[in-house]
Amino acid sequence: MATLVKTGLVDCDIHNYPASNARLRPYLAERWRRHMERFGARSRHGLAEGYPYPKSAPQAARVDAWPPDGGPPGSSLAFMRQQLLDPLGTSFGVLNCLHAGASQVDAELGAALCSAVNDWQVAEWLEPEPRLRASIVIPFDSGDLSAAEIDRVAEHPGFVQALMLVRTLEPIGRRRYWPVYEACERNGLPVGIHFGGYSGHPVSSSGWPSYYLEDHTSMAMAFQAQLVSLVFEGVFERFPDLQVVCIEGGVAWLPPLVWRMDRLFHEMHDEVPELHRLPSEYVREHVWLTTQPVEEPDRPEQLIQVFERIGQDRLLFATDYPHWDYDDPARAFPAPLPDGLREQVYRANAMALYGLPKL
Repeated sequence: MATLVKTGLVDCDIHNYPASNARLRPYLAERWRRHMERFGARSRHGLAEGYPYPKSAPQAARVDAWPPDGGPPGSSLAFMRQQLLDPLGTSFGVLNCLHAGASQVDAELGAALCSAVNDWQVAEWLEPEPRLRASIVIPFDSGDLSAAEIDRVAEHPGFVQALMLVRTLEPIGRRRYWPVYEACERNGLPVGIHFGGYSGHPVSSSGWPSYYLEDHTSMAMAFQAQLVSLVFEGVFERFPDLQVVCIEGGVAWLPPLVWRMDRLFHEMHDEVPELHRLPSEYVREHVWLTTQPVEEPDRPEQLIQVFERIGQDRLLFATDYPHWDYDDPARAFPAPLPDGLREQVYRANAMALYGLPKL
């Protein structure tokens, strides 16, 4: 059943996290240290305290992912090496730190926290562990502040993309986000769009769901809505070198969405005359997807057909460590992948996208 590549795995979604905000204190300016001590942070979600995803699993973590020396899952590099990097023979892993600094009500505080997280990642993760790369954490709803942070740290070779969350204040094709895309294009970086976010908006079009199960299932719809926004708002026309990675949103929804977009574009393209190509062409050239959490059809061969529809060169393997729905690379798919596809998904595609060195 094992489907590992022989030459080493590239894991495109690993979550690190500061043990506490005190860990970020050395990386904050004195002004923001005082602010955090006196007033604390305030992220844009309806819970005064706690972690909103999901309530059934603290910190959304595997039960075995809590470091033995204390701290939340993802806070210990040594434990990550022991539990993930070494056993899987990982060549490279991409860190996606889901710190709430990206979604602060106070945009300036959010920018300061994001900068602190990025400096913490360099000092305590990237420099000690050469197998790791990281996403630049940005206050993505503030385009100008995000662009400034991307420009500040993009030259560090450990950063391979900028990170947004899929639930944003507005659809992400809008002008407020264009400085993010311009900065990513200017620095030769993809933008990763990850599951989650504290936008203050429900994932449903008609109100808040009753259960986490509803919210979690509907997140794939949030990715669809955001991709529609990127295409029809003309982001890929304005930023022709931009690459977008949809992280932890599933994959099987993409082909039927693209079919629908193409059909409606034929009927209504006069509304968006600045678009000169079919939506499917923009998606094929600009969009990548991570596999976790991959769909599991009753007939496993159907998943391979979905991969072929998406484009086998656009799929990136991810474990989502240390979260509760972690995908073991030996068991991630309902059937073993064919040899060529296995090499692409587990290693080659990510090496190409992120410009990783050959080992």
